[in-house]
Amino acid sequence: MANLQSKTAFIIKTLTVIFLLCRINLVFGEIRYSIPEELEYGTFVGNIAEDLGLNVRQLSTRKCRLVSADGRQHLEVNLENGILFVYERMDREQLCAQIPTCILSFQIIVENPLEMYRGEVEVIDINDNSPSFPESALLLQIAENIAPGSRFPLESALDPDVGTNAVTTYKLSPNEHFRLNVQTREDNTKLAELLLEKPLDREQQSTFELVLAAFDAGSPPRSGTMQININLLDINDNAPAFEQEVYRASLVENAPPSTFVIKINAFDPDQGTNAELKYSFINLVSRRVRELFSLDQDTGEVRVEKLLDFEEANSYELDVQAVDNGSPAIAGHSKVLIKLIDMNDNAPKIKLTSLSGKVPEDAEPGTVVALIDVTDRDSGANGRIHCQIPKEFPFKLLSSLNDHYTLITSGLLDRETTSEYNIPILAWDSGSPPLSSNQTIQISISDVNDNAPRFARRTYTEYVMENNVPGASIFTVTASDPDLDQNSYISYSFKQVLQESPVSTYLNINSVNGTIYALRSFDYEKVKNFQLQVQARDAGVPPLSSSVTLNVIILDQNDNAPVIVSPSAQSGSAAEVIVPQSAGQGYLVTKIIATDADSGQNARLSYQIVRSTDPTFFTVASNSGEIRTTRNVLEQDGSTHNLVILVKDNGQPRLSTTATILLSIQANVSAKISDTDNLISTPNYSSNLNLYLIAAFGSTSLIFLVIIGLLIVLKCHQERDDVPDGWSPVCCCSRKNAKETFSRASMPTNPLNYSGTGQSIPFPETYHYTVCLSPESSKSDFLFLKPCNPHMPQGQC
Repeated sequence: MANLQSKTAFIIKTLTVIFLLCRINLVFGEIRYSIPEELEYGTFVGNIAEDLGLNVRQLSTRKCRLVSADGRQHLEVNLENGILFVYERMDREQLCAQIPTCILSFQIIVENPLEMYRGEVEVIDINDNSPSFPESALLLQIAENIAPGSRFPLESALDPDVGTNAVTTYKLSPNEHFRLNVQTREDNTKLAELLLEKPLDREQQSTFELVLAAFDAGSPPRSGTMQININLLDINDNAPAFEQEVYRASLVENAPPSTFVIKINAFDPDQGTNAELKYSFINLVSRRVRELFSLDQDTGEVRVEKLLDFEEANSYELDVQAVDNGSPAIAGHSKVLIKLIDMNDNAPKIKLTSLSGKVPEDAEPGTVVALIDVTDRDSGANGRIHCQIPKEFPFKLLSSLNDHYTLITSGLLDRETTSEYNIPILAWDSGSPPLSSNQTIQISISDVNDNAPRFARRTYTEYVMENNVPGASIFTVTASDPDLDQNSYISYSFKQVLQESPVSTYLNINSVNGTIYALRSFDYEKVKNFQLQVQARDAGVPPLSSSVTLNVIILDQNDNAPVIVSPSAQSGSAAEVIVPQSAGQGYLVTKIIATDADSGQNARLSYQIVRSTDPTFFTVASNSGEIRTTRNVLEQDGSTHNLVILVKDNGQPRLSTTATILLSIQANVSAKISDTDNLISTPNYSSNLNLYLIAAFGSTSLIFLVIIGLLIVLKCHQERDDVPDGWSPVCCCSRKNAKETFSRASMPTNPLNYSGTGQSIPFPETYHYTVCLSPESSKSDFLFLKPCNPHMPQGQC
């Protein structure tokens, strides 16, 4: 029999599940299922992917999850097939107690994009509990003279189930005096009373033994029994009667203890002790109600004992009785219904359902940051909630569902400006006065590489003295990056350094701190300045960079001594210069030409005679280097004179060189007449001898001059390609002083550096033909060009 009932129950339960699963209701983003209680783990509830139109393959990647209101995980979703199944065995009596409809609410949240659905599962009661009485036996003392129609309340049976599975009916064992009267209370519970139908006669029957059975309407039905023992008493035959069958009262919640609620009153037509009444709660009243309310046994006043909470229960039903002092005592019964008035005593509660701890600073407006639930246990206007955040934050709240909010970004974020936000969320209800609560959400902004390194200036100029120590640092460039961590790690390098560039051979840079080192000494005479670009690059992904221009200017040091260019010494240590015996005061003997590879003051030269055979005979110009006679040549003057000329620059320290010049005084016919260009003051006269000589050699010189000119032009054409850029080929001798020669063979092969030019000027290659100027040309428009004899002293043709 038990196996048959079990199988029948299983079949009915299965059919109930199938029927209820077919009642899925999708309305405006809500889904509802119904399942019976006590289902095993893994039992199918529904396919949310199919019912909500979600892609099963994206459930895992979109982080589909369930969020229940009470925090317990009764249900779970299989992310592989979208099936909602039972995760934890549910006992409806534990979840919802006596609430007729047991609803488990939850939210279905999927991300990317964010979608929220409201789900409800109704847990349907099954008949898994039998009715039971508080006591297995009840003893009633009834006076024998009690009138027919008298009622005797019985202990109600308790059944944790609800609906049809709860107690629906009572049955009394057959007897001729009593019958059972069943009343339905406002909460649909059943109250059984014994109703006396026939007068009692204690002498005929003094006791009754009845059986009270309670039945539910489950499938299969369950039942429980209680033994009723009745003893008849032979006195006090009037029961107390209340003025009202039901007393009603209203009371605000949170009323302080001892608050008066209502006063009940009963009367008894008996006299004496049989009419003395005591008021009390009947045994049906729960312990919780007895803790909340008190009933004065003498006055019948009902008062508050503890604070009442509308959110716990909004009404109370008290079963009271008035018992007389007769023997046996008789009781009269009544009810007190107390309705609670809701007060705004609950502030809204803010709960973070989901929170992104860090938000990238490049997040687009509308990015979801947090999901927030705001609830208020009050009802009506006291439970209507408003929620907001301050407007100065780049975030805003959107109401997604009832009492559910989404915090999203409303503007652009910049970690370098604000790296963290503490956003206060304020929620308040519509009560009077309104109650509010707040909660602060901390949101950190994560860094992205959106800032390139920055230099303090666009260009830098650094002055470096030549002959610097190799390996020493000459300059440090520094860039800053307001980004964070690796996005702010900066490395330095030269930008687009070519192998032939001076940067690659002279400089190196520390990639970590930007210090620039000289790999070798600078030479001002080779490189006076150069420009390079330094690049700063961060370690972000992708990396960002910027560059700065560095102008390096080499400063000159006095590291080059003057060099004598002219006159040059031939196969000896002294240069030979011939002075005609006819030379007068101020005669230009020769000019010292010297160069200095340095620049500025380091290349400004001065000349002086440091040793002379006759200190009173010659002088040198300190700036131009011209050597002139200070007087006329005298007969007693020696034929040779030695001059040592000191040439020194103006650097620190000053460098110098010397030139030794051997002056030979010779008698020469052509030298008797001084050149006006070589004398400071010379008489202007004409010599007949010169006229004869000019006439005698005129024709010969003219022919020879034409031949020499043709040879020079031919030579210029041959060497034009060998002349450096920027130089014009010199094909003939310029006019010089009478005894001064200009020999390309005597010029130095080193380039000449002139101060302030910033460049080196190389001399062309040596000519193999020397042109001399005849001293007689001072009185003539003709030039006598003669080949020089290499064995003759310099200056003689």
